[in-house]
Amino acid sequence: MKLRNILIFSFFNLLILSACSDMLNTESDLVEFAEENTLNHPTDSVYSVMGIVGRMQHIADRTVILGEVRGDLVEPTDAASADLKRLAAFDMGQQNKYNKVSDYYAVINNCNYFLANVDTTLQRRGRQLFKYEYAAVKAFRAWTYLELVKIYGQVPLVLKPLMTEREAQEAAEGPLSTIQEVCNYFITDLTPYALTDLPSYENIDSHNPDRFFIPVRLLLGDLCLWAGRYEEAARWYNDYLNDKDHPVQQPYQMRTYWRSVTDYQYPSNAYSVLSLSELLTYIPMESRIFDGVVSDLSNLFSSTKDNNYFFQLAPSQGMRNLSAAQIYCTEYKNDSGTQVDTVYAPRSGFTDNIYIGDLRFASNYTLMSTGSQDEYSEYSSQRQVINKFNSSMVPTYRITMVYLRYAEALNRAGLPQSAMAILKYGLCQENITLYVDSLEQEKAGQLIKFDDNIFTRETTIGIHSRGSGDSHCNAYYVLPQPPTPLPTRADTVAYQIPRVEDLIINEMALEGAFEGNRFYDLMRVALRRNDPAYLADPISRRSGKQDAALRALLMDPTNWYLPK
Repeated sequence: MKLRNILIFSFFNLLILSACSDMLNTESDLVEFAEENTLNHPTDSVYSVMGIVGRMQHIADRTVILGEVRGDLVEPTDAASADLKRLAAFDMGQQNKYNKVSDYYAVINNCNYFLANVDTTLQRRGRQLFKYEYAAVKAFRAWTYLELVKIYGQVPLVLKPLMTEREAQEAAEGPLSTIQEVCNYFITDLTPYALTDLPSYENIDSHNPDRFFIPVRLLLGDLCLWAGRYEEAARWYNDYLNDKDHPVQQPYQMRTYWRSVTDYQYPSNAYSVLSLSELLTYIPMESRIFDGVVSDLSNLFSSTKDNNYFFQLAPSQGMRNLSAAQIYCTEYKNDSGTQVDTVYAPRSGFTDNIYIGDLRFASNYTLMSTGSQDEYSEYSSQRQVINKFNSSMVPTYRITMVYLRYAEALNRAGLPQSAMAILKYGLCQENITLYVDSLEQEKAGQLIKFDDNIFTRETTIGIHSRGSGDSHCNAYYVLPQPPTPLPTRADTVAYQIPRVEDLIINEMALEGAFEGNRFYDLMRVALRRNDPAYLADPISRRSGKQDAALRALLMDPTNWYLPK
């Protein structure tokens, strides 16, 4: 679909005061004239905001599919659709079912309409009536634009509702904005609302609507990270995580581990990335097609009755290799609780090779063979389950991934010791004192300040320990050092930054595999380093062997984006 037609199509799909779903319990109305739809009543505001959430359902699955299928951690199976196989091969035509830019502009147009028509002067008891909704919709629009420009590379920056075909034509013929330009615009646009509370509504079915809304400070952190404004990104992440009224600690209890240093049969059960202690925000989905948009992620990644147990996406050999490359470590203590030894898990002899190295992959993935179907059966003889999906929600933010982006920002801001502390120890004032030298502490200042009454060594954990044991005592997982001393401290920091960044990007894969981040994480670093091979190499080796033709294709960054 040509860009001009996309914007016109988005105009005709402008759905305001509606939510496109029974779950949200509203009616759908097509709005054509702004003057007939001034938003000046609380009910209007609620319906409009929920209507935008309803439109976001149409792009929810794609936030995962486009971020994983084009990465190196999954591969399409023989049962995969032609569209998925083409995405993985970067043979991405305009007719691919996952290439629907109009769905993104439908969300944006709804946001633009709300922002242009809501009565921001209306007050009740001295408070702006729609203050919270206004900030929430600003965040929805910025988040959607960030998703859009990551997918398409350059997009029209449309900031007012398109109410006529002529307006749509003019917008389509306007200039295109790059990722950095989009990010810089919305950093300025959102900053005044960074501390504005978000709406709080009553529960809708089993959902808490508070979790539908995107925290502005987190989004500002992401925008700054993509824009290369690293110190600002670190400040926004820290400000959110260390909020004095609502601090966000790492979920310390959430880890997968070997129960004994003498028994390596089966590790502890997987932790749920969708638990309330881990999940920050998500897009709600319908439970029935009759009600609206239902997530298809479980059917793509797992065996279900709906797909006759034929899953379409499976972990790649690249994912298996990355997981197996980690070194699992256990801090062995005596009866008095004193460390007496450090024990490393074996590299062979397991009941399944999937248990070598980091345990997060193994604990979230199972594959079984039933042996009961013949070659003519309509059902698959294999059963795959990836425990990262829930048909009722598609996550947008979870705590641990936020900490890893915070680490990425700190590292690029020239603070590699602080970034490494997030991976190996967890950030609290005691760990900062122990593992970040005084010069870096002075340089970081408030960027690494944490309330020592809340963030303690007992309530923090290095992110790597969520799957690789007691990383704080792992002698093989350390801050990279140059093989010989360098002339200056600045030289040493410059040596460490890219190597710590590699560890962070690996950790993002180990922690966030299958969740839709991988392709964009590789893209962000490849763009930052002006090094297409950073993306092309791992993706072309996803099968375990390098695909030379795919690598050559991906060495040209224009092939990273979907055609408009």
